[in-house]
Amino acid sequence: MNNNTAKPFAFPYRAALLGTSCLLFAASSVQAAGPNGESIAYDVDGESFQGYLASPQEESKGTVLIIHDWDGLNEYEQLRAEMLAEQGYAAFAVDLYGEGNRPESVDARKAETKKLYEDRERMRQLTLAGLEQAREKGAPDKTVVMGYCFGGAVVLEMARSADVEGVTGYASFHGSLGTPEGQQWPEEGVAPILVAHGGADESVTMDDVATLSEELEAVGATYEIQVYSGAPHAFTVFDGDRYQERADEQSWNAFLGFLDQQL
Repeated sequence: MNNNTAKPFAFPYRAALLGTSCLLFAASSVQAAGPNGESIAYDVDGESFQGYLASPQEESKGTVLIIHDWDGLNEYEQLRAEMLAEQGYAAFAVDLYGEGNRPESVDARKAETKKLYEDRERMRQLTLAGLEQAREKGAPDKTVVMGYCFGGAVVLEMARSADVEGVTGYASFHGSLGTPEGQQWPEEGVAPILVAHGGADESVTMDDVATLSEELEAVGATYEIQVYSGAPHAFTVFDGDRYQERADEQSWNAFLGFLDQQL
């Protein structure tokens, strides 16, 4: 457990970052860098990808690997990486779609996620490639993997692998929770899991939450599921139609506590 307790999430800080987001990230460009971060180009089997690494000003307390939502790595994940760097963590936002591939329409986003849902081996390979890249750039080996929506599904996919060296925890924010057909949770080796879920989520239901809980209980996994009343799907997405400040604040503080325990 880290002796340096994480600083609580402060909305004035978040608002200040949002207010300068155009300056920090040049609108939606993943090429731009924030005050603590830089765009990282890397290759996976000859394919080009573009991640984002935000580093703390002092020695890092550990690494957070961020898995993006269905729209690909954009300024949202960059901002979250910057917030984590301010908390003392090295944060690497991995790219699972490929450099320049940031789908804008609903159909295009569904198509991109479908490719990875139907090729779980590639999903894991690209996630591990991002983690390797972060470590090559000097991020500590000790890592917590976190993700949003689609990224939350990737997080649980990695957790079911249960053999990722150096990973000490997993966190899903309003993510898909179902275990795909043909998979099951291992009976040992699963690092602690934190799930942040909206009680009013109509995309991922409370039945899905209960099923996941039953699966994790069956294998004796260590987990915590936080349910935020009235929070819809995507409740953490700043300035989105479904953003809920209370649930965002509470889930972020729960996550910082989780990081303090696991890193």
